[in-house]
Amino acid sequence: MDEISLFFSAAITLATVVLLYRLLFHQRNSRSLPLPPGPKPWPTVGNLPQIGGAPLHSQLAAMSGEYGPLMYLRFGSIDVVVAASAAIAEQFLKIRDTNFLSRPPNAGAKYIAYNYQDMVFAPYGPRWRLLRKISAVHLFSSKALEDNRCVREEEVGVLVQALARPGEAPATLGSLLTVCTANALGRTMIGRRVFGDGSGGGDPMSDQFKAMVEQVMILSGKFNPGNFFPSLEWLDLLGVAREMKKVHKWFDDLLSKILEEHRTLLASGGEHQDLLSTLLSTRDHAEDENEKLNDTEIKALLLNMFTAGTDTSASTVEWALAELIRHPKMMYQAQQELDSVVGRDRVVSDLDLPKLGYLQAVVKETFRLHPPTPLSLPRMAAESCEINGYHIPKGSTLLVDVWAISRDPKEWTCPLEFRPDRFLPGGEKAHVDVKGNDFGVIPFGAGRRICVGMSMGLRMVQMLTASLVHSFDWALPSGLSPGELNMDEAFGLTLRRAQPLVAHPRPRLSPGVYQ
Repeated sequence: MDEISLFFSAAITLATVVLLYRLLFHQRNSRSLPLPPGPKPWPTVGNLPQIGGAPLHSQLAAMSGEYGPLMYLRFGSIDVVVAASAAIAEQFLKIRDTNFLSRPPNAGAKYIAYNYQDMVFAPYGPRWRLLRKISAVHLFSSKALEDNRCVREEEVGVLVQALARPGEAPATLGSLLTVCTANALGRTMIGRRVFGDGSGGGDPMSDQFKAMVEQVMILSGKFNPGNFFPSLEWLDLLGVAREMKKVHKWFDDLLSKILEEHRTLLASGGEHQDLLSTLLSTRDHAEDENEKLNDTEIKALLLNMFTAGTDTSASTVEWALAELIRHPKMMYQAQQELDSVVGRDRVVSDLDLPKLGYLQAVVKETFRLHPPTPLSLPRMAAESCEINGYHIPKGSTLLVDVWAISRDPKEWTCPLEFRPDRFLPGGEKAHVDVKGNDFGVIPFGAGRRICVGMSMGLRMVQMLTASLVHSFDWALPSGLSPGELNMDEAFGLTLRRAQPLVAHPRPRLSPGVYQ
């Protein structure tokens, strides 16, 4: 017992000396350049007690109204800077982008994403560039998207057919959209569906896979003390790391099995036209060892694609359809455009999308008002720097509040209203895109670490939204009027609806289209 007391006394004394040194050193070296404004932190825990309850993105948006669009907070022992306006986001993600290319340490990357060997959380460097290059060329290039166009159209067709089947029960759109997007990705990446036949039914393996994806997103959004007090990480106070290790093992077992199946198939002379087969073949024939991915990196890349590429697209389409149901005149306008371009004797094709100006405006407005990741994935300052006359400490975590930026009244007219017309010719934002060039709406991020799957995600969201609007009229259950539809947000890493969208699909095309 005496030894334990002695240990803690020594630890407290050492911590006090280090704290005083840091305070004195900080005062001497940063007096001429102040930290950004922000709420006064509490001792030890910093500003953590001030951000409990409501979703973090909305709390930070409210704080920025008081302290300004560039804020400094302290989360435990971690320095945090928040960008909550388009101009400030541009400073970080464009002008100073090279200083904010790596991610801060976090438990999710360590325990789920193969200890930072994936593409999303990997440190900026040669391996990250290789992972991004492989993804960009083999999965998200214009050629790859065109090669896999039929896969996307077929999976959307399966969803449309399932919704057209006679039945009294309304459809729960979120889960069906998740099945569709995951199966389109699955066929592209590993050559097979991951959710049963794609119609909403599933087999035990598919159900487990869906549960694993959902668990990753839930755990990634959970409060984990170890992220803010690194010295306490080993204690795993809330058991988050334990749960992360469990879901990682589920995924690793599944992905290892898929790898072995593909390796056996290739060894027997079989051919598989999917990303995984390409990765394995490229690795076996690459002359440069630096251009080869090991098994862990391949599994980490597949994990990224499944977790990041399904929930975000499905949630965005669900929000888009909910907004159109709430605004019947806009739904009518979108359907009239689709009838004019596509007609009522066939379903929407990927090739129709460039001709659907109003539909594209609906998708842009959905990304603005309901960004799939309301807080961009955190970045870390490699070196201290100056932003707008303020000192940004080395090692500080950068959070870009995408949700706050896209609702900024200084940037948008009537920012809380759903107005697709703002993106049409003659509208206030007619030339704005969502591809990271206009910082007022950056659902995929911006700069060098912009989402590599942006092109596929954007096309999938457009295709699904167009197909659901074109193929069906939508009625809310139990006589609910459009104005009564709940539009509250759920807390999480992605911007999900608090209440899943449930609606009756009424076929509006020629009967033979649904067969």
